[in-house]
Amino acid sequence: MPRPLGELEDAVMTRVWKWNRPVTVREVLEDLQQERSIAYTTVMTVLDNLHQKGWVRREAEGRAYRYEAVSTRAAYAAALMNDAWSQSDNPAAALIAFFGMMSEEQRQALRDAIRIVQGPDTPAPNPGSVPDPGER
Repeated sequence: MPRPLGELEDAVMTRVWKWNRPVTVREVLEDLQQERSIAYTTVMTVLDNLHQKGWVRREAEGRAYRYEAVSTRAAYAAALMNDAWSQSDNPAAALIAFFGMMSEEQRQALRDAIRIVQGPDTPAPNPGSVPDPGER
């Protein structure tokens, strides 16, 4: 399970994921500088650390590197949720509490995701047998 990204690592990875292409330190730096004062060497160190941790791959381009995400933000979020859930001593209660925190829009996204995972050949459950995640 990956450790959660630090605040600066997340800011850098957000750009790498959003742009969805190989990026340079300079590109990330210039975008980050719109929000905060940050040095080139700091961004370079963060990207090097992310490479060492396996979050990005890099390819040499002249004297610099281009960095590209190894996985998606969705995969990262899923891994974090799975780790948190698997550490619970009562996974069912943890899910119920989690579902209770969801907005109606999030619950609909959950229902849609379940339908996708189950596939078209899975019969629909009896409406009375499986409660809506938002119901209590």
